[in-house]
Amino acid sequence: MKKRVVKVAAVQATPVFMDKRGSIEKYCHYIEQAGREGAELVVTPETGIPTYPYWRGNFGYTDPESARAWRDTVIEFYRNAIRIPSADTDQLCKAAKSAKAYCVIGCNEQDDRPGSQTLYNTLLFISNTGEILGRHRKLMPTHQERFFWGRGDARDLVVFDTEIGRIGGLICFENHMTLLKAALAVKGEEIHACAWPGYWSYGGERRNIRDMSGKVGPLHACDQDCAVREYAFETQTFVVSSSLYLPPEQIPDDFPFKAQANSRWAIGGSCIVNPFGAYLVEPVFNQETIIYAELDMDDRIVAKNVFDCMGHYSRWDVVSLNLKETGYSPLGPTTNELPVARKRQISLPQLEQIAEKMNLSLEKLQAIIRELEQAGTTVEY
Repeated sequence: MKKRVVKVAAVQATPVFMDKRGSIEKYCHYIEQAGREGAELVVTPETGIPTYPYWRGNFGYTDPESARAWRDTVIEFYRNAIRIPSADTDQLCKAAKSAKAYCVIGCNEQDDRPGSQTLYNTLLFISNTGEILGRHRKLMPTHQERFFWGRGDARDLVVFDTEIGRIGGLICFENHMTLLKAALAVKGEEIHACAWPGYWSYGGERRNIRDMSGKVGPLHACDQDCAVREYAFETQTFVVSSSLYLPPEQIPDDFPFKAQANSRWAIGGSCIVNPFGAYLVEPVFNQETIIYAELDMDDRIVAKNVFDCMGHYSRWDVVSLNLKETGYSPLGPTTNELPVARKRQISLPQLEQIAEKMNLSLEKLQAIIRELEQAGTTVEY
């Protein structure tokens, strides 16, 4: 039976700039702190490990000197991204288990395909028992983000069924993509994680340009305000939104692109919204913090009584969704599971010991394992 009231947390963290190990340790600290406060779900900002590339608008080289700085930054950024799974994710999984909390971790991810060294903008989903559930790779990097990240594929629209609800997530402007929202609704999403690199506003005479000053204006001047609240109302989900906080002074002076980095957008803006599109916690700015809220899952019943996107307010006979779930590999389409969980190998002597302990024959135990494998559980020995 699923829980009726769920406590959630959005971490508004400052990364340890370009330092994977330092950022992971900091995230683990926040995860465990949120767990001590009773949080059952913890969401972190977009690519907080090791940072969001705020130098993306002015990144390149025009002469041999700048080429060296560009080369060194490319290498450092790659080396400080994480691999799934790895010792890095093991540390995050340990923190999630210690906190007894589901975690959605925004990170830069190294591709796991042999021969590839592409990076992805990824949400890593971890269970409250410390197991990797899966990942979402950003499907559509925006503007100069394409310098840094590849694109996810059809396998990256994921929703995980847990005892606290069905959890999904999207990154930044993906939360505006109508068909992605519909796809997660079809998959039964109940709690949605949003990850953002900061908060901004649209300014100018006609409010058609971004204000890059880092000043906090009216909430409605930022598209995040409408995105998270409309997402919640449109899909009748709870939205836990986490935004990056990166004061310029946290960027080391010797970082060659510090002068070009527009981290003034990274002023936070984390918030939590209910299925009616109303704030449970309004956006919080200019501080490193954790925000909390209790989600009464019965609110979804009331919201859906008025507007149920998957029930009485849907017209699948008029408009329907073509949802693809097959990914692509260098050899063509693939339905293989993502290699996001380490396989636990059991040696034959260990099996014999277990069989003896349980007063079973080895053949009987092996028959049980075969039944488990047919049910979708992998046991290697």
